[in-house]
Amino acid sequence: MSLKDQITEDMKTAMRAKDSERLGTIRLLLAACKQKEVDERVTLDDAAVIAIVDKLIKQRKDSITAFEQAGRTDLVDKESAELKVLEVYLPARLSADEITAEVRAIVASVGASGPGDMGKVMGAVKARLAGKADMALVSAAVKAALAG
Repeated sequence: MSLKDQITEDMKTAMRAKDSERLGTIRLLLAACKQKEVDERVTLDDAAVIAIVDKLIKQRKDSITAFEQAGRTDLVDKESAELKVLEVYLPARLSADEITAEVRAIVASVGASGPGDMGKVMGAVKARLAGKADMALVSAAVKAALAG
């Protein structure tokens, strides 16, 4: 079963259970997937769905930060609940040590040396670690590897 099919099944389950918060978040995710399919005239594979989930999670994290600074705990709670629902659809994330090891291997394989090669390394890293790691941690690991 593809990830998109699993999300659709989860939506049906949430509808039957009358879980309105979960249902709303899943519908939002499916709408984002459908929008991407319509815009680009493609059928999404699991990697593309994971990229959309990643994007929505990043938006939720940014919103939580902004709402915390504004003192809006009601909105922080809402965004946090959506974040928990979305995180279910991501594959297991790599640890910081695993990210560092992968980045070092990629830096060696592309022959990068110095901060000027950041773009070349990030391109290779994104292709290999997309959906498997938090890209903020990956970027920090690349900077550290190129600086050292």
